[in-house]
Amino acid sequence: MKYADWSLIDYETAWKRQEEIFNRVIQVKIDGQDTSEIETIVFCEHPHVYTLGKSGNAGNLLVNEESLRSKQASFVKIDRGGDITYHGPGQIVGYPILNLENHQLSLKGYIYQMEEAIIATLDHYDIKATRLEGATGVWLDINSPTVRKICAIGVRASRFVTMHGFALNVNTNLDYFSFINPCGFTTKGVTSMQKELGRTIDMEEVKEVMKGCLKGSLFRY
Repeated sequence: MKYADWSLIDYETAWKRQEEIFNRVIQVKIDGQDTSEIETIVFCEHPHVYTLGKSGNAGNLLVNEESLRSKQASFVKIDRGGDITYHGPGQIVGYPILNLENHQLSLKGYIYQMEEAIIATLDHYDIKATRLEGATGVWLDINSPTVRKICAIGVRASRFVTMHGFALNVNTNLDYFSFINPCGFTTKGVTSMQKELGRTIDMEEVKEVMKGCLKGSLFRY
């Protein structure tokens, strides 16, 4: 398994690069060859951007184009599942481009195991996270009025090959979430590792912890 770190990269540039790897994995699979050496997990950060999934509601973006420009933010409609979310500096975005058949995972099982890896990563920092029934992603205090999301997940798959992935709020500026209904929710909050722990978190350290947790959750075979 290869890991790639694209650092801070424009969203649409990263999307194009993802698709190049994604399409290559699919073609190699169609050709009946082993895809394991070209499967890749990408880590990156994006400049301020709001992305809307193919089944999402554009009404969950609460500001107009002029307001977006004033906040140095952009808006992109994309081909993953899920509704609207925010990406920005201080957030670790992960794009696993995998042939799920190599890992004996269904798409539902893949999302579950990706959530499991994020939960394990957060547990390393003594942040107790879990799932919320009826919603993808990773959440805190699900049985409380202060329930809040710390990691969003949205994927696309074709021929059991995946792209897009997760966005973990590490040192994220949470003010940007106030301009959307995150993932379509109007009554649930968002948080970050920085907010929960009261300090700035080493992003590179989180990536290394996450690599081990992803390996344990996704690459069991």
